[in-house]
Amino acid sequence: MAFLRSTLFALFQLLITPVFAVIALLTFPFSRLTRYRIITTWSRLITGAAAVICGVRYRVIGAENIPREPCVILSKHQSAWETLAWQTLFPPQVWVMKRELLWLPFFGWGLAMLSPIAIDRGAGSKALRQMAELGRERLDAGFCIVIFPEGTRVAPGSRATYHPGGAWLAVKTGALALPVAHNAGECWRKNAFIKRPGLITVSIGKPIAPAGLSAAQLNQRVEHWIESEMPKLGNHGQAA
Repeated sequence: MAFLRSTLFALFQLLITPVFAVIALLTFPFSRLTRYRIITTWSRLITGAAAVICGVRYRVIGAENIPREPCVILSKHQSAWETLAWQTLFPPQVWVMKRELLWLPFFGWGLAMLSPIAIDRGAGSKALRQMAELGRERLDAGFCIVIFPEGTRVAPGSRATYHPGGAWLAVKTGALALPVAHNAGECWRKNAFIKRPGLITVSIGKPIAPAGLSAAQLNQRVEHWIESEMPKLGNHGQAA
């Protein structure tokens, strides 16, 4: 049954993604916020289809912790699910990502229209300067910034090194850092075709003010909160 559901879900994605890629390109004359609202309809449709077709549902703990002002969202990264769902759960946002993602057909076109902070990871200090400059500009424009400190998707029950780039950006700009934990990988594993029905729990921590903290100290606090929260989420995935 899971294979059939996943096949139907994949077909749904295949049908609507090229259409929204064209729509994304046509939004070019509009403001960033208007483009964002139009293009992220795709994400809402995909997460909705995942719930209806595959049974991948979710609940949110701590939604009241989302600050009113733009912030830097530092999130656990387990699957592709959160790359879609955060656009439905959090205020308008841009992402820090490797620039190669913008080269992907269809998907990359939509990303480009969302004004991401696309960096060359091999550029070292130049990439940091670019991230600080563009990050400040995006925050001033009213957008949150989403960063996955681990840098890649990590399987449930595992953890990777938390890179300090996101914390550094929060310290550099003075923006609040918002830690987010979740267990999406229990239902939607990395590179897995099969999507398992179940309940994903998203837990949003209290925002952390960067004043008086170094990037390393802020990064450590974010990591401690997320990794301490992960065992509390429970194994809600793969439910019948």
